[in-house]
Amino acid sequence: MSDAPAGVEMIGGCACGELRYVLTRKPMFTNCYHVTQCQRLTGSAFVINAIIEDDSIRILQGDVVITRGPSEYDRPHDIYRCTECLTAVWSDYGRRPNYRFVRVGTLDEPSQFSPDAHIFVRSKLDWVVIPQDQRFFDVDYKMEEEWTPKALARHEAALSGS
Repeated sequence: MSDAPAGVEMIGGCACGELRYVLTRKPMFTNCYHVTQCQRLTGSAFVINAIIEDDSIRILQGDVVITRGPSEYDRPHDIYRCTECLTAVWSDYGRRPNYRFVRVGTLDEPSQFSPDAHIFVRSKLDWVVIPQDQRFFDVDYKMEEEWTPKALARHEAALSGS
């Protein structure tokens, strides 16, 4: 399960420094997405997202603008970006209440979160090597089999608005 080392603050921001935020609790789960659309959106081989409740993201300075993103699935994809440089800092897939996907690369110390799972590896670039100790799935996984009971409870509470 994703855990920041003791004493490490989960602070991040955009490329220009105008937007700064802090995660007030540890993410529920961290995925490495090898989806083709994620590759296009990031200009990279994948995106690593830490799943966390919206009310656990606190903006310290600056502001975000929500832009519509493309989706390979039949649900909306809202991308939260710095109003100045438009760096994507988190997303909302499906407009689920109180549930966000923070771009781990926007954290000041992104190495504190390694992926709990690699998903959609069917579209993984051939030269990307997944470490042997990390779980991976051709498409997706069953949450109840991969997430801890505590993370599942947080997930349910977030989606129910409690």
